[in-house]
Amino acid sequence: MKDFLLREWRKEDAKTIARAANNPNIAANLRNTFPYPYVLEDAKWYVNDCILKEGKNQITRAIVVDGEAVGSIGIFVKDDVYEKSGELGYWLSEDYWRQGITSQAVKIICREAFAAFDIVRIFAEPYEFNVGSRCVLEKAGFTYEGTMRNGVYKNGNIHSYCMYSLLREEMGL
Repeated sequence: MKDFLLREWRKEDAKTIARAANNPNIAANLRNTFPYPYVLEDAKWYVNDCILKEGKNQITRAIVVDGEAVGSIGIFVKDDVYEKSGELGYWLSEDYWRQGITSQAVKIICREAFAAFDIVRIFAEPYEFNVGSRCVLEKAGFTYEGTMRNGVYKNGNIHSYCMYSLLREEMGL
């Protein structure tokens, strides 16, 4: 596995994040709020938003390899009847896919979120066709709960997505 670290965002991360995120293969697996092309202004907005909202019902971290931010991971505490759940989201530069980074990053951020917030469940919703992300979650200890058929509309197509979750007690907490 390639060495990496998770750390809080810094304004200077925007330049490397813009370069790493500007990839249609990344955008194809994320929600429509993640643009493609991904330009420096998008990165500046995202990094600033992470810095401003840190600890306020969310934890977001830069995934750093060789001193550069090359991805993002975060947990976002939900509200209303879902207030005891956090949603996990992540992406990583394609240059570092299949190196074990993301599954380890998921374990680290989940432990941190369970310690920081009064939540009992963390969930993720990868698209059914995103086998790589589904494997990341399974390697990190998440349980597949089911497929939401025709649940999302992305790039002009209807797709199914999968529900995965990790419970606090499954981490021994």
